[in-house]
Amino acid sequence: MNNNDVLRSICLVLNLNDTATINIFKLAGHDIDPVSISQFLKNENEDGYLDCNNQLMTLFLDGLIIHRRGKSDKNPTHTNENFPPLTNNIILKKLRIAFNLKEDDLIELMSLADFGVNKNELGAFFRKPGHKHYRTCPDEFLMGFLVGLTYHQWH
Repeated sequence: MNNNDVLRSICLVLNLNDTATINIFKLAGHDIDPVSISQFLKNENEDGYLDCNNQLMTLFLDGLIIHRRGKSDKNPTHTNENFPPLTNNIILKKLRIAFNLKEDDLIELMSLADFGVNKNELGAFFRKPGHKHYRTCPDEFLMGFLVGLTYHQWH
């Protein structure tokens, strides 16, 4: 799934303006300018659109976790050398952490988006790659999750 779509959806869900989004990046130790934020939030067909790369998306998601849950000593600060590849599974996991969602919460959110899922199917997305029950999170599932988030009221 496109990182810009994920960023746009999260900003919509939490009603984040450019300043709040900049502050979330700062929580992850990254300074970003307001022009870049507005360019990330544009649609691909709009003039001035800028692609939000995996590194920036990871920083935003890490900052979102700190913003919503507080700083943790368990998670190291990223350096240019230790950014893991960003997959839908990792995005889903980071959003689950940021919004402090349990399995039942995820199932409820997915049902709000008319996307039925059971605990076994859901658990497969959170397994480590290589595990026999690991399943790659499809774009449609992540989009359904983001739609479910928009229907839920967040503070």
